[in-house]
Amino acid sequence: MRMRPDRQTALVILLLLALLAGAVLRPTGYLKPVEDFASTILAPLQYGFSWITSRVTQVLDTVRQLRAMPAHIKELQDTVDRLMIENVRLREAEVDNANLRELLQFKLVNPTYEMLAAEVIGRDPSNLLYFITIDRGTNDGLAEGMPVVTARGLVGRISTAFPRTARVMLLNDPASSVSALIQSSRATGVIQGEGPDGLALRYVEQSEAVEAGDIVLTSGLGGGYPKRLVIGQVDSVGRSDVEMFLEISVQSAVEFSRLETVLVIINADTAD
Repeated sequence: MRMRPDRQTALVILLLLALLAGAVLRPTGYLKPVEDFASTILAPLQYGFSWITSRVTQVLDTVRQLRAMPAHIKELQDTVDRLMIENVRLREAEVDNANLRELLQFKLVNPTYEMLAAEVIGRDPSNLLYFITIDRGTNDGLAEGMPVVTARGLVGRISTAFPRTARVMLLNDPASSVSALIQSSRATGVIQGEGPDGLALRYVEQSEAVEAGDIVLTSGLGGGYPKRLVIGQVDSVGRSDVEMFLEISVQSAVEFSRLETVLVIINADTAD
């Protein structure tokens, strides 16, 4: 039901009079009891409204954060992945640098050897043959029979050379044999591969003074390998009154399963 015009006018006049009275009486302090009463009544409502507003704001902020969280998590994961890849690269570079420093040092102390560095790109997939494949071949000047070494010692020799790659027979292959000598006693013999059991030094007479820990070197006899390349250390010595030769087990100086970079001696036949 609509308010009549005369009542609307009267209400407007009353509101104007109330505002005018408030404006006049407020400075005098007569309205303070009324204001205090109104404040007491309205304070809980104001507190409640403020509390509700604060909680609503918190909920809205939480919702916004939850919406942004997947993108933030993905950003953090991308950063972690990037740092991990970078860390792996740095570690690999450090390992490569260490290997190259060892090979360079070996070349410096063996200036008469003409050597070519090569990376190991393949290994024997079976347990019947013991060889690795390197990324150098006849196009790089490699040929069958060339010795292969690391800074630690003798690895083996090239058994087959292709234009871009070559196969290296490892010392522990049963078909491998190298003329050798014991550094301390100068006793000579032949190193033969024994597959997973490592190396054996054969044809050393029972009368020779051989002990565990003795260093075994290439003797240079028979050609193919230059003198004084490190083969390994005597691991054990077996003696018998009824045998002509000692049974000598040798631990290779090279970890064949961990080979990554090797050196091929190009001029083994002419080097001192």
